[in-house]
Amino acid sequence: MSNPDQLLKPLTNVDLMIEAHYIVPMSKTHRLLEDYTAIIDAGLIVELLPIAEARQKYTATLLVCLNEHALIPGLINLHSHAAMSLMRGIADDLPLMTWLEKHIWPTEQAVVSERYVKDASLLACAEMMSGGGTCFNDMYFYPQESAFAAKQAGMRANLGLVVLEFPTVYASDADDYLQKGFEAHDSWRGNPLITSSLAPHAPYTVSNQTFEKVITYAEQLSLGIHTHLHETRAEISQSETKYGLRPLQRLASFGLLGPNLVAAHCVHLQNQEMDMLAEYGCHIAHCPSSNLKLGSGIAPITALLAKNINVGLGTDGVASNNRMDMFTEMRLAALLAKGASEDATALPAYQALQMATINAAKAIGLEDKVGSIEVGKFADLAAVRLDDLMIAPCYDPISHLVYACGREHVTHTWVAGELRYCNGIYAGIEPRELKEIIDVWQPKLRQPN
Repeated sequence: MSNPDQLLKPLTNVDLMIEAHYIVPMSKTHRLLEDYTAIIDAGLIVELLPIAEARQKYTATLLVCLNEHALIPGLINLHSHAAMSLMRGIADDLPLMTWLEKHIWPTEQAVVSERYVKDASLLACAEMMSGGGTCFNDMYFYPQESAFAAKQAGMRANLGLVVLEFPTVYASDADDYLQKGFEAHDSWRGNPLITSSLAPHAPYTVSNQTFEKVITYAEQLSLGIHTHLHETRAEISQSETKYGLRPLQRLASFGLLGPNLVAAHCVHLQNQEMDMLAEYGCHIAHCPSSNLKLGSGIAPITALLAKNINVGLGTDGVASNNRMDMFTEMRLAALLAKGASEDATALPAYQALQMATINAAKAIGLEDKVGSIEVGKFADLAAVRLDDLMIAPCYDPISHLVYACGREHVTHTWVAGELRYCNGIYAGIEPRELKEIIDVWQPKLRQPN
């Protein structure tokens, strides 16, 4: 029975209350909460309570009732090239180096500009947010333009300050890339949704001297490092011929390995290399769709997880995936791990969801802010409808999220408590604007078969 004194106590007003059939906190202590409310004020999660208790304690400026939904942490894309969204399908069914050298790099040289990057990044943000994405870890030219796009969309982003040795439309040499990157980094200092990392593209495109500079600057500025690593056998063979070392060994010789490193792909690793990644606390961005489409191979995720290496999920760019769809990556990661290991218990659904949320947040140093639904964290959230007849019935909501649901079942996406996407409508983006972007750039990017 309720205490009479409690009944007389005035309700506390907050900005937002989200009542959901299920809340999936992704915290260390809670696996699943049924018929619960997330109480949110000033962008932060204030409390998680059963619906009846929440109604007795709080009143909200806005109440959202999601009776047939699971409320999950916003999905975090740990490896992306957002501005490649307009290159979807321009060079399919090719191996990595042919794809890069004969198609992607020439296309970028012909069309990439500040306007292109802003437009293409906005298109990518729209795609990610409609699929429950609230944050992406990016690597591309003109990162300040990606920041403008993320700001318009209201999305969180960790933007890589890309570094290469060879000239592009963006920069002339490694020092020029670094200088332009630092200028971009300074330009978004006042934006709470944007953070930075240094992004040397890959061992096969960055010299020893430049890697050493990257390490120095990363330490001075307390920035993470984001790079491609061991994506193909050809990359490893090339390194052995040129340097007498495998790429990971080469990076280790500079002192680059550490808990601030996010290494994308890591498809081809020897056991001692996995031990090295574990020892230094490195993070891996697993991109299963891209690795399969480019014929790069299947990353040894089961072995990596067994060594307690933090693994998150990424889509890569749509030119090598064709979708920025984290639901696809979760399902594919789980299925590939089971198939490759011949163990049906490998990478269960909950672990796949961790890879798309809290693991990715940890990799980019944001685990104290986002990645799980916990008191004190930002309300970066996604609501996923579970009652669609085409995926019914639902017995285990977490299994359902990974193996049955798709991005089409996402109905709401919030970033820091602000509703940024709801049933096809964006808070900061007009569909007409996206259509105009496609109409402008598609003729310029079209390539003969």
